[in-house]
Amino acid sequence: MAFQLPELPYAYDALGPYMSKETLEFHHDKHHQAYVTKGNELAEKAGMADLSLEEIVKKSYGTDQALFNNAGQHYNHIHFWKWMKPNGGGKSLPGKLQAAFDSDLGGYDKFKADFEAAGAGQFGSGWAWVAVKNGKLEIMKTPNGENPLVHGATPILGVDVWEHSYYIDYRNARPKYLSAFVDNLVNWDYVLECYEKAAG
Repeated sequence: MAFQLPELPYAYDALGPYMSKETLEFHHDKHHQAYVTKGNELAEKAGMADLSLEEIVKKSYGTDQALFNNAGQHYNHIHFWKWMKPNGGGKSLPGKLQAAFDSDLGGYDKFKADFEAAGAGQFGSGWAWVAVKNGKLEIMKTPNGENPLVHGATPILGVDVWEHSYYIDYRNARPKYLSAFVDNLVNWDYVLECYEKAAG
């Protein structure tokens, strides 16, 4: 299954002022496109071109680092664009999600503090996640293009803390970016959709 760059689900300037048009143009059109191009080339070479993206991510983990890096980042970004929307974020979560956040993560305020701390505390490039593992939600962080799939979990929300995701808009103020992401950008409807699939 060839990797393809998805269209953004909103206009390039739709997430301002929290994520600028310039950031999305570089991040989506250049960085994500590079993962797609390189990922296709490496999947072909590894004889994995016919597998699903999730299978490629899991199969290349620990065996083909270059392919894993690109496939992992392609997977992460396909969801990252959908995990954001204009006028998103904030505390009004769909009921089912709110219940899970209350029981597994200690409620919204604790989730926000722990999720932002995971993103701020990820040394160098990487991601912070809310994932379903063994039927429960947990907050995780991973380096580089790694994601919860390779740790027996399914991500339902992720934030990119590579510098290209925030440096144009926030310079080195990663915590400010993380706070803006949770408060103003998260698409809770898509998080719910991911949660329902993962929780089965």
